[in-house]
Amino acid sequence: QAQLAESGGGLVQAGDSLRLSCADSGWRQSTYPMGWFRQAPGKEREFVAAISWSGNTTYYSDSVKGRFTISRVNAKNTNYLQMNSLKPEDTAVYYCAARVRSGGYDVSRSYDYWGQGTQVTVSS
Repeated sequence: QAQLAESGGGLVQAGDSLRLSCADSGWRQSTYPMGWFRQAPGKEREFVAAISWSGNTTYYSDSVKGRFTISRVNAKNTNYLQMNSLKPEDTAVYYCAARVRSGGYDVSRSYDYWGQGTQVTVSS
């Protein structure tokens, strides 16, 4: 059962850009730090990006640093993942999550609320 709703995924070519959006489905996400994770076929879920509750601090995995940007608009209970210079290895289902547990920002078990995911496919 999803608590958040992602949108903006699709099929693109290498080098293209996409912007993913994450909106809440009945609660105030602005009170929590938020994160994005992704899972490709045959691979484990991996951390992509995270943002503090205020939006003043962001974190990125080495694989997306310099290409992806996370941001949030708390008044709309929405956050965004801007993805530029997409590569075939970025192909995965992308999940938005809210961090409500103690632990590292890059660990999936630190997050308690999740969306159902949006598919991003990048062709070569």
